[in-house]
Amino acid sequence: MNLQTIVSVSGKPGLWKALAQNKTGFILESLDEKKTKLVANISTAKLAALDEITIFGEDDDIRLKDVFERMKSANVPDAKADGNTLRKFFREVAPDHDEEKVYSSDIKKVISWFAILKDLPLFSEAEPTAEAPAETELVESEVSVPAEAAEAEEAAPKKKAAKKAAK
Repeated sequence: MNLQTIVSVSGKPGLWKALAQNKTGFILESLDEKKTKLVANISTAKLAALDEITIFGEDDDIRLKDVFERMKSANVPDAKADGNTLRKFFREVAPDHDEEKVYSSDIKKVISWFAILKDLPLFSEAEPTAEAPAETELVESEVSVPAEAAEAEEAAPKKKAAKKAAK
């Protein structure tokens, strides 16, 4: 699940996709049908990237992405359901959440975000990884050096050492 460019903006409903950044803030596009554009000023708007959001847990915080993964295979109730139904559902998908710190409004927000994201292609695509540099290193190390060049490379340090010893 690739949620790196998806943000929540305080005071604005729904979720937004970060398109670009300028001097004063970010250019955002809503994920609804209207595709509304918004310039969010860094100094006044509070942005929260879904990729970095965690939920209070009993021992450790629970990543929102992990909760979304569990919600994919669960029967998700409507966000407008009563608090007991929502709490019971959230116990299934995030069993270690801290029930004193996670409010019903937080659960409603997570469920409404899931409803927005579940049909988007980015929700099912793999997260980009930082393995591209490792692949280029692997390719470089697989390049074969002709035997003559390898012998010349080995002989070069020996020649330099012999010249230094002669001086």
